[in-house]
Amino acid sequence: MNRVIVGLSGGVDSSVAALILKKKGYEVIGIYLKNNYKNSFCDWEEESISALMVSQQLGIPFYIFDITNYYKKIILDYTINEYIGGKTPNPDVLCNNKIKFNILIKKSGILKADYIATGHYVRKKKNCIAGKTMFKLFTALDNKKDQSYFLCNLNQNQIKKSLFPLGKLNKENVRKIAESSQLINAKRKDSQGICFLGKINLSTVIKNKRNKKLGKIILINKNCKVYKKKILYGRSTIEKLYILSQKINYRPKYGKIIGYHKGVYYFTKGQRKGLKIGGLSKPIFVIEKDLKQNILYVGLGNHHPGLFNSVIFIKKENITWIYTKYKNLISKTNPFKVKSKIRSRQRFKMASLYNIKQGIYIYFHSPQRALSEGQYIVLYFRNELICSCLYTYKLELEI
Repeated sequence: MNRVIVGLSGGVDSSVAALILKKKGYEVIGIYLKNNYKNSFCDWEEESISALMVSQQLGIPFYIFDITNYYKKIILDYTINEYIGGKTPNPDVLCNNKIKFNILIKKSGILKADYIATGHYVRKKKNCIAGKTMFKLFTALDNKKDQSYFLCNLNQNQIKKSLFPLGKLNKENVRKIAESSQLINAKRKDSQGICFLGKINLSTVIKNKRNKKLGKIILINKNCKVYKKKILYGRSTIEKLYILSQKINYRPKYGKIIGYHKGVYYFTKGQRKGLKIGGLSKPIFVIEKDLKQNILYVGLGNHHPGLFNSVIFIKKENITWIYTKYKNLISKTNPFKVKSKIRSRQRFKMASLYNIKQGIYIYFHSPQRALSEGQYIVLYFRNELICSCLYTYKLELEI
């Protein structure tokens, strides 16, 4: 019998994953990763009790491992520092790679397990080419529950060691399996918020790191000269992409002051709430932040041109390939068409990739809204996850 460690969160998904594996004949061990961070909205005691009771129902061993200090150092501090630095990070993506899968695999060595498993909705396949075995990740059959976005940074060893029993199921079927097996958490609500933290208020945490600093909110008109169409005629494809990927350099003289804020690091691009400015014909949204001058630039209306990007550049060192075959298919002149997501719940958006020495250009066939530095753009070929791209703007390129 193959032994498998299942990361039990206390929720129905991971519990059904453990149930399915046991029914298939695996020797299952349950593990709950405890995060006791003081400002967390995640009730680890309630969750761990739920996980323990499921383990007792299934008749499997159960362990709790405290990851509080490790999580704070690797994920929470990183996330806060990214926000303070003006970026918009995704801690869930980093958490899976650095915490959840990393720790479970280490524990699998100690407990002499062959595999680890989670309740993620994603599919795994094995591919053999020229005697070499590679592992691929595909979207779940249930598009509404697909969680491949959050696993975009996993490496080959992590995928090789992992099992995903829910990849071919939908949520309704998972609930039915739990109810028919009378699992105690069959009707438990799905968890929300950041991995291991829940619905934590990061603004409150940031306040403990930074003092309030009053700054200007400047409204930029949609007809501002910075949005004038750039001259692209007669230029090469890469030159056009370079021009279109350049970040707009906003200046106070381009707009007018309409209010004040208490710190740019409390806001992200595309944010509407928290600006506390009324009396305008349309809602206003953050379109850019100037950390040095502590200025928030905002635009009027959901379709303001400052909210959208059609081309971005991703540095080579910020690309994580799941399967390197696709890396070699991207050229400088011929577009390689893929599907893309800049957020986990977003529908697929078509994009074209162009390769240069320093990285790749991503041309979105329809401009993407509120794309911020620190975000992950996850790329797919058909339904296969091929790579993740961490967006950090850099202008100095050879074209």
